[in-house]
Amino acid sequence: MAKEKKATNLVDAVLNVMEEVKWIEKNLSVWTWKSSYKWVSDKDVKKIIGDAMKKNGLVIFPIWVEEETKVSRWEEDTNYWIKQKQSVFTSVRTKYILKHTSGESQELMWYGHGVDSQDKSAGKATTYALKYLLLYTFLVPTGSIDDADTINSKDIKEPIIKKDYSTFGDDKIKIIKALLWGKKPKEIIDWIKKKMKLDKSIEGEINSLEKTDKYKELKEIAEKEKKEKEKEGKKVPAKAKK
Repeated sequence: MAKEKKATNLVDAVLNVMEEVKWIEKNLSVWTWKSSYKWVSDKDVKKIIGDAMKKNGLVIFPIWVEEETKVSRWEEDTNYWIKQKQSVFTSVRTKYILKHTSGESQELMWYGHGVDSQDKSAGKATTYALKYLLLYTFLVPTGSIDDADTINSKDIKEPIIKKDYSTFGDDKIKIIKALLWGKKPKEIIDWIKKKMKLDKSIEGEINSLEKTDKYKELKEIAEKEKKEKEKEGKKVPAKAKK
């Protein structure tokens, strides 16, 4: 077995890492309402490339970051109350120094961005920046061979995503509240089909919600708040007749 050549300078060390890390699999699935896509995890990038860097006498240090944060706030009508919402977008320009045990070094720069509803956008942005800096510095391909370079996005059919109503999530609670405030099942179905592109199979599930404990619980809360508002002289929408 041939003995591996030890890197004596920065360039040889980078070449060795490129030789050792030929590919990283996209092992995470990210779902949206309209589609899904594969994603390479930050953990895998740091572990696989980091091990190869350590083996070849390479380390990387963050030495500078410039960030810009924008906060957007708006109100969302939930058919029960007005909910305050916000989105925090952070973009960063980062600078790192790649050092080799020989004493040679090279400064590297990258960009990253992240979005969150609370305080995690900065962490997402810097994580994004470092992950792609490592991937592009060592020219590591990700995903399968027939990935985006050979498939045109317009040739991919948009899937219909069926929402899981087996547990009580925010969407299911919103439907119950809509029922309590006089919305008929057909109106809710039409709204869901338009906004979420779901099928008619959930109509029975929506009708059955009135038999659940969660419906009774929220109904008691709604009736209590309705009485309180009536005492204050505020107009409260009446429940629609079936």
